[in-house]
Amino acid sequence: MAFILPELTYAYDALEKSIDARTMEIHHTKHHGAYVNNCNAAIAGTEWEGKSVEELMANISKLPAAVRNNGGGHFNHSLFWQVMSPNGGGKPTGALLADIESSFGAFEQFREKFSNAGATRFGSGWAWLIVDGAGKLQICSTPNQDNPIMDIAEVKGAPILGMDVWEHAYYLRYQNRRPDYINAFWDVVDWAEVSRRYAAAKG
Repeated sequence: MAFILPELTYAYDALEKSIDARTMEIHHTKHHGAYVNNCNAAIAGTEWEGKSVEELMANISKLPAAVRNNGGGHFNHSLFWQVMSPNGGGKPTGALLADIESSFGAFEQFREKFSNAGATRFGSGWAWLIVDGAGKLQICSTPNQDNPIMDIAEVKGAPILGMDVWEHAYYLRYQNRRPDYINAFWDVVDWAEVSRRYAAAKG
């Protein structure tokens, strides 16, 4: 079955305090939509057609660059939409907060380190909070549409929070002020969803 563009669970203007509606609409329909279409075209008629996007990522070293770029774009954005919410912001609770504090110090220190991973990613890419193979939390970043579940990733693990720092994610409102966009991103992080992903990754 071909990949499809996932519906958002909120309106394009629902995150307006942080991300404007026009950016959300273009980002979702045009950018993510193109990744879906291009990935489908790249695997059509091959042994990879019908595989999950996670399977593609786990075997990305065997696949063409078109799958790496567009399949990665589909996976990354599908997660990105889900870890944001109109009711987001604040900080997590429970086991995730305890693990963040144990791994990075105070929550504010974690936030600063994660923000810095996004701010210092040269060009286009992503910042991630992952649960690595040892069950530990790590912060990392990837270029372009790469992600930590790719078999070529420098740092591998299950992503539980991802932040898009491509200019198309913020340019209409923030222009070249990526740090301002990153600061605003924290106001829409859906910590309930991040915690759900954390629990699943921890098993």
